[in-house]
Formats: sequence, C-alpha cells, structure tokens
Amino acid sequence: MKDIANSYKGETILITGGAGCVGSNLARKLTEYDPEKIIILDDLSSSYKWNIPQDDRIEFIQGDICDDQVLKWVFKSKPSYIFHLAAHFANQNSVDKPEKDLKVNGLGILKVLEYAQLSGNIKRFVYSSSGCGVYGLDSKMPFKEDDISISLHTPYQVTKLLGELYTNYFYNLYDLPIANARFFNVFGPGEVPGKYRNVIPNFMYWAMNEQPLPITGDGSETRDWTYIDDILQGLTRMGVVEEAIGESINLGSGHDHRVIDMANKINEICDNPAGIEYKPRRNWDAKTKLLSSINKAEKILDYKPQHDFYDGIENTHDWFVENWDNIQKSAEF
Repeated sequence: MKDIANSYKGETILITGGAGCVGSNLARKLTEYDPEKIIILDDLSSSYKWNIPQDDRIEFIQGDICDDQVLKWVFKSKPSYIFHLAAHFANQNSVDKPEKDLKVNGLGILKVLEYAQLSGNIKRFVYSSSGCGVYGLDSKMPFKEDDISISLHTPYQVTKLLGELYTNYFYNLYDLPIANARFFNVFGPGEVPGKYRNVIPNFMYWAMNEQPLPITGDGSETRDWTYIDDILQGLTRMGVVEEAIGESINLGSGHDHRVIDMANKINEICDNPAGIEYKPRRNWDAKTKLLSSINKAEKILDYKPQHDFYDGIENTHDWFVENWDNIQKSAEF
C-alpha cells in the first residue's frame, strides 16, 4: 500500500463541494497529511460556511463550478489532487429540478474535467459517484462494479452515471488519472438536515424536536449505511493507489440495516416520545434493498470498514448536540 501521508504532503488539493458532509470531513482528514494548501470550492447552495474546518492551510472560495471565471481563479493555484464532490444532491431534488440537476452534475463535472486536463499537472481526479444511483432494478445484489444499469428512476441517478462516463472519457482520450468512488448511503457528523438531505440527519433533527419519524414504506427496507470515516479511508486511498486509476470502486459498509431499526435507534437515543409514522413509498423509490459488494475495494485499496453502524449513529447524535444552535438556524424544510 502506497504511503498516503507522504503522497499528499506539500501538495495543493482541490475539493469541490467541500463545505458539505463528505467534503468538510475530507478537508479535515487531509490536514493530517501536511498539504501545502486545501482549496474548498462551494456555492453554499446546500451547505454552510460554519461547517468548514478552521485551518490556515484551508482556503474557502464561494463559487459555482459552472462559472469559468471561478474555475480559472481556482486553477491558478495548480492543484495536483482533485476530489470532485460538488453535486446537485438527492433523488427528490432532481425530480423536482431536473434541468438544474443536469447543469450541475453534467455540465459542472465536464467543466472541472476540462480545466483539470488543461492544467497538465493532475496526479489524481477522484469523482464522487453514487452506488445508490448507478445500479438499477436489473442489477443484482450485492451490487458489483461491472453490473451498472441504464434503467434508472431519477435524474440524479442519470447524471451520476453521466459523471462516470465523462471521467472515463477523459481517462481514455487524455490519460487523465481519474478514479470513480461509488458512495453508499454516507452518514455521520457534518451533514446538516434539510428538505433534500439524507434520512439519518433528518430523523435525528425531528427526533430531537420530538416529532414522529416518517417512514415511507413499511420499515423493512434496507440500506447500506456507511460511516463517514470509512468513506474517508476509501477516498484518501483512491487518491494515491495506482491500481485505482481508471476504475470505479464501491465504497460501502458491505452490510445492510433495516430502516425501522435505524429509526428506533434514533428515537431511543433522543428519548423521542413521538414514535414513528408510516407514509406511502415515493413513486421513484423503487429499490427496497441496497447492499454493496466491497470486494474490489478490499483488493485494490485494502479498504476495511471499521465503524459499527449504531456507534456511528451515536457519534452523529453527539455532533448534533454540539452544533445544535447552528443546525437549528440552518435546517431548511
């Protein structure tokens, strides 16, 4: 396994979408490897400045990845590593705003790839794809990297797959050293709840406000929730391991858990008397079960998820308690 710390030492790293949950935690993690500079580019459309780590080596630029002037300014710093996390996030959000989804997730990644290729000094371009997106109903579980689908149910799924097609194109034509990370249901400290956010932070917020937790379905549905620190383990390795170049790799926990068990755990931690309410499943929500195969990540990255699911929920609750004032001000439903 390549020495991760020495690989990032003294380097300039760009994180698009770096004010979000994964990006802010990744920036914090990368500071441990003594980089020269970490540039966070984020338009704060679904994230918050208070969530960005405070470190003299972190430079925050508020801007749009589709804005050429912003990208020209960012690439003047000549980043050698790029983690492209910026996205128009969430399935329902993409159903509500499909054109914006295509602009950000399609045109946005194309522009960042173009500037990366023209800069000529990129050591790795890591793209945050979606394991929950690129696999369809005709894909077999546990989902394996070579079993993607074009039978998809939301614009978000379509554009996440489009992102991989673009990264692969730049790899095939220009030899840009890309790697596609397929995230599975990331959760943990750092994700602010909101209308289009993930279920765990939203449930945590509602439970702490003593509101019932709405389950769309009967609760037997399962998800491969993956704790943020395990995602960071995979991401930082995808940035330096040579065998990851040109590959799409699942980053999941390799285990699935029922929605009802997750909801009951959150209500228990928060001492929420309101309980649970059941609602009809959303018409695009066709996958009742999600489970990743992480064999490829284990083989190429020596990836080993370390965190227990329920311990991760406890850690998330601790973060909510510590940041409750900011969360109350920022949560938008």
